[in-house]
Formats: sequence, structure tokens, C-alpha cells
Amino acid sequence: MAKSVNKVILLGNVGKDPEIRSTPSGTLVATFGLATSDRFQDAQGNWQDRTEWHNLVAFKRTAEIIRDYVKKGSKLYVEGSLRTSNWEDKETKVKRYKTEIIVNDISLLSGREEGSGGGGYSRAASSGSSTSSAASFDQRPPASATDDYTQQAEISDDDIPF
Repeated sequence: MAKSVNKVILLGNVGKDPEIRSTPSGTLVATFGLATSDRFQDAQGNWQDRTEWHNLVAFKRTAEIIRDYVKKGSKLYVEGSLRTSNWEDKETKVKRYKTEIIVNDISLLSGREEGSGGGGYSRAASSGSSTSSAASFDQRPPASATDDYTQQAEISDDDIPF
């Protein structure tokens, strides 16, 4: 089988406070939006900014860190993978799709004063150093996934991708 890659790297700002939920068994799930901006020149030579919004989902320890340290305006560096879920709308019978980024690694880049307190946790997961101004955490869910969890208001254990 040929090698394939599903990796996303983002550097942006959180649009609103993350939503934190848990499954019946207590697994924490954090969902939030991250904005990235692009600058380009239009046909008249004027500079324009374009903002792209990304839907992110984090589980377990990463969700705890997001709950405790990430707020609206926090600057984050995120590594993850894309996952597209699809389902049939129960009312309209139309097939729906949602693409999300499953967070594998996160670095908090905001200081305590920036982004409503986005910083404050300083630990590099790979080196164990506490002198870093950014925090880094790595949590990769297994490859198996359930496609239906995104359209449900309540999250159950069957909805978690590991």
C-alpha cells in the first residue's frame, strides 16, 4: 500500500470560548473554532485580508488543557488531521457533511494578558522543559473513528474516534 499523509498545521486565534462536553463515561471533548488569515493583493493592487474558520475537536488530556487554558482570542499552534463525517438529515433526508480537524498536538502561544488568559501553562511535551514560553501537548487518537458523533447534541462513548 502506498504511503499517505493526513496532516494539518494551523497557527491562528480562537474565535470564541471552547465548548467542553463529556461522554457518559467521562471522556472530555473540546470543540472550538480557529481563525487563520491570508493577505493578498486584489486586481487593483490593494491588500485584502481573508479569514478562514476551522472547526477543531480535541479529546481527553488535550481537551482538559483547552478547557483550562484556552479562551476567546488565544493564539494557538495546532497539528492534527482532517476527518469528514457524513450523515442523513432526519427531517429533510439530505446527506450532510462536516469536516473537522482532530487535534493531535497543541501549543499555547498567548501570554497571560493576551487572548483573555490563553497562556500560563509552560511545558514542552517532547523535551520535558519548563523554560519554554509555549506549551506543547501531544495526544493522537487511534485511527478508527465513528462518523456520526458530529451531528448529535449529546456525545456518547460510541461517538469518540478511539
